[in-house]
Amino acid sequence: MTDDLFGLAEESDLRPETLAPGAVVLRGFARGDSAALVAALREVSAEAPFRHMSTPGGFRMSVAMTNCGELGWTSDASGYRYTALDPDTGRRWPRMPTSFLRLAQAAALQAGFPGFVPDACLVNRYEPGAKLSLHQDKDERDFTQPIVSVSLGIPAIFLFGGEKRAETPRRILLTHGDVVVWGGPARQRYHGVMPLKSGEHPLVGTRRINLTFRKAG
Repeated sequence: MTDDLFGLAEESDLRPETLAPGAVVLRGFARGDSAALVAALREVSAEAPFRHMSTPGGFRMSVAMTNCGELGWTSDASGYRYTALDPDTGRRWPRMPTSFLRLAQAAALQAGFPGFVPDACLVNRYEPGAKLSLHQDKDERDFTQPIVSVSLGIPAIFLFGGEKRAETPRRILLTHGDVVVWGGPARQRYHGVMPLKSGEHPLVGTRRINLTFRKAG
């Protein structure tokens, strides 16, 4: 695979921006392939529509979600977990599009994590005002594998904290096409998203889309 595949060869802002040991921002990494990603996402969401899940405590999440891949992340009164079937349809989650998989693997490699083969992609759709509280990604079985997070659409402030919730997180502006990768010593760091401000992007409209790739099983 070469950078030209994703239209990256001419980008000068793709040098990894280090957040912590094992965590980087790849500025604009997905920008050249974003139209193909959004087109593939439309097919995914037609088969597994976005929905607002509930926390185990009964609170409705402000972010709308769906999944693709062998496993999908779900939340309800029974807790947080990965499932092979979409609980809303009883069918398997949509297959992960090839464009998703290739981008995730290329970003992981660029960040220093070769051989990444995600089996789950959680898709979050943010409307203005939606947020994601500080949390750890800890429902996966293999913590040696990184997290790859792709931002599409209007900007957001990403919160990247420490290994304890009480640690004050850094605030990182993420724009269309930015990719954050964290693993190794940073794998269990707390992270979240501040309430989304209003905006508009020519490809995605008034929303932000986040693709989060994981090796869950």
